[in-house]
Amino acid sequence: MLSHSLSCIMLPAIDAVDAAQWDALVSGEQPFLRHAFLQALERSGAVCRATGWEPCHLCVWQDNRLVGALPMYRKHHSYGEYVFDWGWADALERAGGHYYPKALSAIPFTPVPGTRTLIADDVNAENVRGLLAATWQAHCEEQALSSWHLLFAQDDEVAAWQRQFPALIAREGVQFQWRDRGFGDFDGFLASLTSKRRKMIKRERRLVAEQGFTLRRLEGKAITQEAMAHFFRCYTITYHERGRPPYLNEAFFERLRHMMPEALVLVQALLNGQPVAAALYFRGEHTLYGRYWGSEVVADCLHFEACYYQGIEFCLENGLSLFDPGTQGEHKLVRGFAPQRVRSLHYLVHPGLAAGVAQFCHEEGAHISAYREAANDALPFK
Repeated sequence: MLSHSLSCIMLPAIDAVDAAQWDALVSGEQPFLRHAFLQALERSGAVCRATGWEPCHLCVWQDNRLVGALPMYRKHHSYGEYVFDWGWADALERAGGHYYPKALSAIPFTPVPGTRTLIADDVNAENVRGLLAATWQAHCEEQALSSWHLLFAQDDEVAAWQRQFPALIAREGVQFQWRDRGFGDFDGFLASLTSKRRKMIKRERRLVAEQGFTLRRLEGKAITQEAMAHFFRCYTITYHERGRPPYLNEAFFERLRHMMPEALVLVQALLNGQPVAAALYFRGEHTLYGRYWGSEVVADCLHFEACYYQGIEFCLENGLSLFDPGTQGEHKLVRGFAPQRVRSLHYLVHPGLAAGVAQFCHEEGAHISAYREAANDALPFK
């Protein structure tokens, strides 16, 4: 039975909860769950009803103290999630139902594995999860939402939710991450690789230098407004090349520069002393996260240098043990990024759709496990 002192409230904006209380529940490893990051998304207008991300965050209180939280959004499409459910939506629509809106617990536009359910250490976690689940289930019923989804959650969090609510369907995916194996420095990392891959990486880095590029890293408050504005121009080019507008706007990045500079690392590629490409990273206590990239020039191997090799060097120089360079990309495998399982949970109101999705995820999971094993065998380490 739930404690009578616990209550759950749904909030229409992250500003409705005190930043200090929210951040007290957030691990230092996860900059994307910080109040300032979620606030930057909302205040910039990148996340709002008009963009299809309608905030409805869940907060569990014990008297006047925040003891649990779950970021949540009513979604009116499936863009910006990176766990693709378009086929599920199509199946329900063809059956005469409506898949949108749906409820989503995730970090918008940020497919980073990590904690999603925030729970204070000194309260009963099952009680908090039970109250959160009762609230999002009631919300699905009251708002005629088709489903609830928890994306890129940690394995222990997935297991805890499934123990409490076995009807939740787990879905697996793969991302590629680099881990420090005691390399010491970049030469030590290269020495751990097979001759073929070691020569490949040296050649790629040499090509960047031969084209006249130099790389510069800016951290924290050293990232000026001018540097961030240039990065944003590069970032928009990446999207325009794909024929679509960017998810995020300049106001979002400028807010991050002011509100959480200690979490930012900006890599600039310079040609004749002027920046022409840029990659923006985030850092946690032990992890570096590669997130955004763009270039004003076309150059051989510049993306690999700015987005991968600079990140590995930064980790080795700053004692960070894990580098998550972003979603997708088998090309990361031959550069020392190992396949890692990522998991999400799904609750579907329609029983027929739920049965079909469960079968699909079971079959898909077997293929993904086989792929992950094959990818592990292809790693370039000696």
